[in-house]
Amino acid sequence: QVQLVESGGGLVRAGGSLRLSCVASGGTFNTAAMGWFRQAPGKERQFVATINSGGGGTIYADSVKGRFTISRDNAKNTVYLQMNSLKPEDTADYYCARGRYDSGGYSATGYNYWGQGTQVTVSS
Repeated sequence: QVQLVESGGGLVRAGGSLRLSCVASGGTFNTAAMGWFRQAPGKERQFVATINSGGGGTIYADSVKGRFTISRDNAKNTVYLQMNSLKPEDTADYYCARGRYDSGGYSATGYNYWGQGTQVTVSS
């Protein structure tokens, strides 16, 4: 059984940075894409970024492009989301997810395991 545990969330002022981590256990980490999604109160879950199994391919939502960086360390079964220049509209619960295949996409249906989420709050 695959388990994903996120950490690194917190409260930060606008313009600040946070680094989220997601550690995976179970399954074969280096054969699956990994993604980050977020959900703000009262809103639908939203794609943030994805990285393919080897780490050489990434896709970002337009809203975070140039500010966020997704990366992975397959030796540590960990995926990261470096978030810079944070804005109040980035406030949300952030979830990591394991893709069904070696490359992921924008849709949540392409991911079959999810973490419990970590909260990010950006104050103005």
